[in-house]
Amino acid sequence: MKLYVFKLDKRVRIAFPIFISLLIIAAILYSPDKDITAFEVKREIPIYSVDHIEKKASITFDCAWGNEDIPEILNTLKAQNVKATFFIVGTWAEKYPDSVRRISEDGHDIANHSYSHSRMAGIDIQKIKNDITKCTKVLEEITGKKCDLFRPSYGEYDNNVVRAARELDLFTIQWDVDSLDWKPGISQAEIVNRINGKVKPGSIILLHNDTANTSKVLPTIISSLKEKGYELVSVSELIMRENYWIDFDGRQKKHGEGET
Repeated sequence: MKLYVFKLDKRVRIAFPIFISLLIIAAILYSPDKDITAFEVKREIPIYSVDHIEKKASITFDCAWGNEDIPEILNTLKAQNVKATFFIVGTWAEKYPDSVRRISEDGHDIANHSYSHSRMAGIDIQKIKNDITKCTKVLEEITGKKCDLFRPSYGEYDNNVVRAARELDLFTIQWDVDSLDWKPGISQAEIVNRINGKVKPGSIILLHNDTANTSKVLPTIISSLKEKGYELVSVSELIMRENYWIDFDGRQKKHGEGET
């Protein structure tokens, strides 16, 4: 009996194992019963809005600079019987603790907007946690109340930012209606029209304090939303705290409703 030994070209010997490996990977990826968890990187998504049937929406303010218009904003909210959510930078809170106390005493949400208003995306998760924790400590020491809402500075985030907040028992909150009230040259009418044109049930509206127009146009914003049938509530009342999922648009929904 003769034994035939076939010698493969050197290039074939090198390429063959690679070819087989690629076939195996392709079979896994395209198998109808595949489990490819190891190959996927889950995208972490904050809450941009909430899936509400009722016409409820939340007004939020980012507080990072001055505080001169805070009394006027709070007086308007009280006169209109509206509860809002204030995302406060830690250094702002340290500079204006009386404003933070008054916001809290008026029944509005006090929420974390980072300690130093620095950009968090792309940095180490522990550094993110340290910054968030430092801000939470400042806010809770001033108000004596638990803080469980967080918005990253400039609205910038990556997976580490959302994970860090979640591991610290905070909900990461973005917005689906940007008023652009901070933009130089924008008119009060443009701000109102932007909000009215984009708001929907479950919307989270972004405003800022310390701008040229916000405190002045706030009564009109609230009145126009109420005329459209909206009840304005704080983010802590708007969001779901359990048994939910978040779709690709950042809309928070109950488990089992449109879930894929």
